[in-house]
Amino acid sequence: MSELRSKAEHTAAIRDLRRAVLVVNTRSRKGRHSYFASLRLLEADGFRPLRSYAVMDPSRLPQTINEALDQRPDLLVVGGGDGSLSEAVKHVAHRDVALGVLPLGTTNNFARSLGLPLDLAQAVKVFSRGKVADIDLGMAGDRPFANLASFGVSVEVAGTVKPWLKRALGRAAYPLTALAVLPGHKPFRAFITVDGRRHELLTHQLNIANGRYHGGWQIARDISIDNRRLVAYQLGSGKRLRLIAETMVRAAGGRWRSLAGGPFVTGGEMLLETEPSIAADVDGEVRLRTPLTIRTIPNGLRVMVPPRFVDT
Repeated sequence: MSELRSKAEHTAAIRDLRRAVLVVNTRSRKGRHSYFASLRLLEADGFRPLRSYAVMDPSRLPQTINEALDQRPDLLVVGGGDGSLSEAVKHVAHRDVALGVLPLGTTNNFARSLGLPLDLAQAVKVFSRGKVADIDLGMAGDRPFANLASFGVSVEVAGTVKPWLKRALGRAAYPLTALAVLPGHKPFRAFITVDGRRHELLTHQLNIANGRYHGGWQIARDISIDNRRLVAYQLGSGKRLRLIAETMVRAAGGRWRSLAGGPFVTGGEMLLETEPSIAADVDGEVRLRTPLTIRTIPNGLRVMVPPRFVDT
C-alpha cells in the first residue's frame, strides 16, 4: 500500500497538474464509439494524458491498467462497463491514485452509485470540477469488488445474455434474459450470518450489494457505497412466479424506497452458506463458490466524484 496524500491535496494535484492516463474498453457497449471522443473531451478540459489506451481485447485490460499505473498518474480514467471498472478497482484499491469513471456500459451501476452523470461530456467535467473521495471496497473472499456479489439465476443470466441484445435493449436485456432462464432454474437455501445472527431463506436469487444500484435500477434510496455496510436481499422466494413478478416490478422502476421497507440484511461482514454450494457472480466474474465471507473495507478506494457527493 502506497502512502496516501490527503484527499484535498489529491484533488488539488488533479486540478493543477492534470496528470492523467486514459484507458477505454472499446468492446463495452458504447466504448468503440467513445475512445476518441473521450480523448478530445479530456484535452478540451485541460488534460494532456500521459498515455492513452484503446483496449480492443478485454483479456488485455489487466495488463493495460498495470501499464497505465506505471506512468504514476494522479488520475486513472477508465471508460467501460461495470466489468471494466471492477477490473480497474482491483488495481487502484489502497493506492494513491484516483479512479475517474467514464460510464460506457449497459447498466453503469458503479457510476450511478457515485452520483456521476451518464453523459460522456458531463462525466469528463467531473475530473476538473469534482473532488477525490474515498469509498467502501467490497471483498468477496480475497477478491475486491465495487458493486455486487450475486447468487442464483443471475449467474446463468450473466453467461447467457447476448452482447447484441445488450447493445439493442441496454439494461432491459437482463430481466428479459432472466425470464427465459428461470423456468429451468432450481431454488436454493441460503444462510447469512451477520453479527452472530443467522438468517435463513429459500430463493432463486440473492444479492449482496456494496453500491446502491443493480441492473441500472436503484435498490433503495438510503443505500450508500460509502456507509461501511453491505446490503443482502433476495428477489422473490422459492417460487418462480414471485421472482418473475419482482423482476418485472424492478424493471418498471424499482420497488423499495428505504432499507426499512424491504427484506434486507445489513452489516459490515457476512458469512454466506448455501445448500447446495453455488457459484458467485462478483461484479460479472464467476470464479468463486459458497460458502463465502463477504465484507466491506471502509475508504478502500479513491474515486473522482461530483462536489455534491457525501464523503463520510
